[in-house]
Amino acid sequence: MTDVPAGKIWDFLGRHLPWLGTPGVLKAVVLLNALTFLLVTIDPAYAGMLALIPEKVRQGEIWRLVTYIFIPQTDSAFWVFFLLLFMWFLATALEEHWGALKLNVFYLLGMIGCTIAAFFFGGGSSNTFLNLSLFFAFATVAPNYEIFLFFVLRTRVKYIAWVLAGMVALQFALLPLSAKMAMIASLANYLLFFLPGFLREAHTRRSDAARLRKFLPAEESTMHRCTQCGRTETSNPELDFRVSGDGEEYCAEHLPKRV
Repeated sequence: MTDVPAGKIWDFLGRHLPWLGTPGVLKAVVLLNALTFLLVTIDPAYAGMLALIPEKVRQGEIWRLVTYIFIPQTDSAFWVFFLLLFMWFLATALEEHWGALKLNVFYLLGMIGCTIAAFFFGGGSSNTFLNLSLFFAFATVAPNYEIFLFFVLRTRVKYIAWVLAGMVALQFALLPLSAKMAMIASLANYLLFFLPGFLREAHTRRSDAARLRKFLPAEESTMHRCTQCGRTETSNPELDFRVSGDGEEYCAEHLPKRV
């Protein structure tokens, strides 16, 4: 599957905005997440100073448009270590697969989506969906990659992604319209990168199925078929059919005579 837009757009960005291709950006984000966790552990007020709060941004605190991505969404040191370690792995794997430019654009689009969600729909003020989009991206480009869930259960990432996608879909179904729009905006980066490929694949499958049906003879659906001549009530509606003593069905013309 072509998992990202390709061609001239990447050449244009690489030439005119070379800073977008800076390697290791997401790894820096992981390290700043770790530092922020330490600061918030010392003084929880730091989280409020960094969070994406539209009213505060309008008052001039524009750093919040970026700093919210550094706030871990748990106060458990164990889970922060686990999540940041996994995010480091995702950053490494996706940068190797896509290159720094595409990965950074993907993450930047996610940030823009979260900002739109926060300002226009009252949601997306945390980095939860932003980080989730990274996992969904990895599960899409490497669905059969195996990991140890909780360091114990070996499974493929696509199965975890399907479970998480089901939870997101259930949450989406239960939310009001504004929250639905916020969720869509927060995951817009994933949709922009992968939805066109999904639609192309679906169209290709439908086209292939249509061509196959065109060249393969349609299987006749009948209730009666003569065992000897093969005629049916569809091909010869004037015929009568009977079941013989041998258990087989025949048209009246070929019905075996009783001995």
